[in-house]
Amino acid sequence: MTEILLLPIGEIEEETLREICKGLKKAYTQTKCTISNETMQIPKQAYNKQRNQYNSTTIIEKMKTKLKNKNKILGITEVDLYVPGLNFVFGEAECPGSHAIISLYRLYPEFYGEPPNRKLFLERAVKEAVHEIGHTFGLKHCRNPFCVMHFSNSIWDTDVKWPVLCPICTIKLQILLRRLPK
Repeated sequence: MTEILLLPIGEIEEETLREICKGLKKAYTQTKCTISNETMQIPKQAYNKQRNQYNSTTIIEKMKTKLKNKNKILGITEVDLYVPGLNFVFGEAECPGSHAIISLYRLYPEFYGEPPNRKLFLERAVKEAVHEIGHTFGLKHCRNPFCVMHFSNSIWDTDVKWPVLCPICTIKLQILLRRLPK
């Protein structure tokens, strides 16, 4: 059974971590999800002063030195992330691989001038977590706008998505899992 470890990077609310774990177990029934007792500090070298954002690839590289004996590690942070060439990212993952990260920063409705909505925030967090873990299994972006593996160019793309894989990506995942070494 594949184990997914949630690694808080900075301070993350316990309820948020529990909801993400529940969502991952629902989307990937063949996995076990646990929350790390450790918290990783946000690496200072990831910060880009000109952008006022953090490079997600740099954080993933730091995550690799932290915990090594788990199948999948999903870092969760509150800081705004980017990769060169994009204004921001909701997350990043090795595809395929074992490490991924999501940012909660742009998932809060308040970021878009909307009133707070805890339920909507948690739905967004789960979708982004399921999406990035899908990449670690080797899943690419899906053309179906409702599939959790569809690329989110904006928060509205995320809101439209289901919190699970579409039927085609489910089949692709089953094929990818059969190829994994036992």
